[in-house]
Parts: sequence; structure tokens; C-alpha cells
Amino acid sequence: MSNAESKSFLRPGKLVLLSLLALVVYAVALLVWVPAGWVWQQVSGQVSLPQQVEVRQVSGRVWDGAAGLMVAGYPLRVDWQLGWPSLTELSLPVDLSIASSQSEIEGDITVAWPQRAEINANGQVVVSEFKDLIRRAGGAMIEGNVSIDRLNLVWEDNRVTLAEGLGRWAGGQVSWPMGNRTGQARFPPMQAELDTTQGGVALTVAEQGGDGPAADAQILWNGMMELRVYKRMVDLAGQPWSDSASPGDVVFRVRQPLLPGAR
Repeated sequence: MSNAESKSFLRPGKLVLLSLLALVVYAVALLVWVPAGWVWQQVSGQVSLPQQVEVRQVSGRVWDGAAGLMVAGYPLRVDWQLGWPSLTELSLPVDLSIASSQSEIEGDITVAWPQRAEINANGQVVVSEFKDLIRRAGGAMIEGNVSIDRLNLVWEDNRVTLAEGLGRWAGGQVSWPMGNRTGQARFPPMQAELDTTQGGVALTVAEQGGDGPAADAQILWNGMMELRVYKRMVDLAGQPWSDSASPGDVVFRVRQPLLPGAR
């Protein structure tokens, strides 16, 4: 007969592990089963949204749901699906898609503790869908679709620390306001590249396979934007200009704030 002292099955260490396991199971159950609409009702009062963004409806579950938004007068649908979190990297992957009536952008977001998020996306934008918004802003209207082949953004330290992307347009008719008239021209296939600069992000527009930029814009972290248009753009539009100017000369430059109070 053994004299070995019997040990309790529920030792303190095992109780702690079982408690942690129960908490994990409970948290996963909340994500899987709790309605996303109920959660939004609880937190919406503490969430500050931009003035032109309105949440109309939230459906599904926290783990896999959808939301209907109104952004600058345009209805959008956002669908998301959470992936399994990484305990080693303290991050959570999210599959995301944003769709309007004709356009769609889809990709994934990785949210990491404490304040970091990375977005990788691609999609298709039907420009004519937003013609009223473009005209109100005084921009140029292009026909056809813009293909977003690649978009990579990193948010860290309360600002965008990385911005890279490539968009392409197959070419076609372009119209733009010229005082009381409207200018028109046919453009070749164009592309736009997004990149990170020391003071912000830069967008460069050029002819596909061309020799240099037709226009570029730099958006600084302080909210200022600087736009430059080169003679190369004038040549692509078939507009008259001095013969002494070279394609790489800047023919138009403007610097203005995108945000109130920027300088």
C-alpha cells in the first residue's frame, strides 16, 4: 500500500489556466455571436465621425458584419470579416470591402497594438458615378474606369507613415472647366503613383510609358497641398503654349490648405 500523499486535482496553477481559457472562450463567443448593430448602439455616442460621414445601418455580427454609410451624399456598403488574432504580434487581421452602386475596393487591414494599422487594397472606381462631386470641386472629368492595382497605407504615431500605390486609366475623353466654357481633349492611357515623402505623401500622374510626370501633388502632414502641372500635360491635352518651354517645365503651381488652419 503506497504512502504517497494524494494531490488535489484543482491546484492553483490549474485554476488560473482554466480561468484564462474560460475568458478566451467567452471573448470568442462574444465576437462570433453578439450582433454588430447592438455593439454600435452602445459605442456610437463615444465615436466622433467626420461631418460628411453618417452610419445608416449596421447588421450581422461583430465577427462578420456589414454597415451602410452615407459619405458626402453617396451611399456606401462596408463588409468586414475578422480573422484570428495573433497573440505574438498583438494584431488582428480584418478582410474588408467598400462598395458603392458601381465601384468597389477590397483588401485587408491589420490592426496592431498599441496604435498601428496597415491597409492593402485594390479595386475599380467608375468615375462617372462621382461626376457631381467632381464638378462641384472644379476638377476634370474623365470617362471610363480607374483601376487601383495596388494601395498600401500604414497608420502609426497618429499619422500616415507609409503610402504606396498604383492606379491606371485606359485613356479617353477628358473635360475640364475653363471659365464660362468647357475644355475637352482625348488623352492616352495614364497612370498615377502614390509614394511617401519626408514631409507627407506625393501623387504623380504620367502617361503610361511616358518620359516624365504630367502633374504631381504633394500633401504635407500639416494639411497643406502643393499641386504642379507640367507642359507635358498641356501637350497631352493638345493646348497651345510657348514653343520655348520644354515638356518638363512647370506651367501651373498652386499651394493651398486642405484642412482649416493648415499653413
